[in-house]
Amino acid sequence: MEFRKTTIADIDQIMAIIGQAQQYFKDNKIDQWQNHYPNVQTIKTDMQNGYSYVLVKDRQIIATAAISFDGEKTYDRIYHGNWLSHGEYAVIHRLAVDHQHKGLGISSEVMRNVEKMCVDKGVNSIKIDTHEKNLSMQKLLQKNNFKYCGVIYLGNGSKRIAFEKMI
Repeated sequence: MEFRKTTIADIDQIMAIIGQAQQYFKDNKIDQWQNHYPNVQTIKTDMQNGYSYVLVKDRQIIATAAISFDGEKTYDRIYHGNWLSHGEYAVIHRLAVDHQHKGLGISSEVMRNVEKMCVDKGVNSIKIDTHEKNLSMQKLLQKNNFKYCGVIYLGNGSKRIAFEKMI
């Protein structure tokens, strides 16, 4: 498998995977990734900022994620808890796996690649947030030794639960 930056040619496959995730959330009454978010412009902006990555197997994109080392404004304030660290960190957003590859450890493979990016940059923290009803993401985070840290609020006021892993 290859973990690499997204190219413009990848967008259709990325949007298909995101569409699957949006449908999953809708079917499970999870108010996350609805209302045309994330969309093509979101991915293009991630690409322009150097955040967009894909995991490729047999020339097929099987996962997508945005990884940033530029901080996250909504993480400046955390409620009902504390972050484990206050230094530099990676943040993971918009992680999605093709439905045909779910349950095969693909998300954990993405996490391992992000950890390697952190080690290469001398960064020892990864932060992430998710909807409180997104139990599959919470299970993934627990499996990958992320610790629950508290609650953050997105720019639109939506509540998210926040996690951090020290590397």
